[in-house]
Amino acid sequence: MAEKRLTSLARKLRSDMTDAERQLWSRLCAKQLGVQFTRQHQIGNFIVDFACRSLRLAIECDGGQHSDSPTDTGRTEVIEAHGYRVIRFWNNDILENTDGVVEAILEEMRLARNQDQIPLP
Repeated sequence: MAEKRLTSLARKLRSDMTDAERQLWSRLCAKQLGVQFTRQHQIGNFIVDFACRSLRLAIECDGGQHSDSPTDTGRTEVIEAHGYRVIRFWNNDILENTDGVVEAILEEMRLARNQDQIPLP
């Protein structure tokens, strides 16, 4: 039952993306970075903003309410326990420095490929 509720929530979140999520998705969708990303992907009992399943990379877009949040720390630990590396970006960084955020994501992708010895495209 909980999984059905999370699926419904993920569907709603996909249709109600924030401006920052929409802007970042425009750079992640359609394998523009060489791998498939999904939006509002369920990992355990959580939904992450974006995920690359092949590289086990989760991306979170955070607003001001996430500043030093103990909830986010616990959430990250659970997601990492499922084998994902979590990277977080502030919404204002995404909106004001999208190229820099994409570069940081590409670096994390390179690290993940090297760690798992996945060949570069």
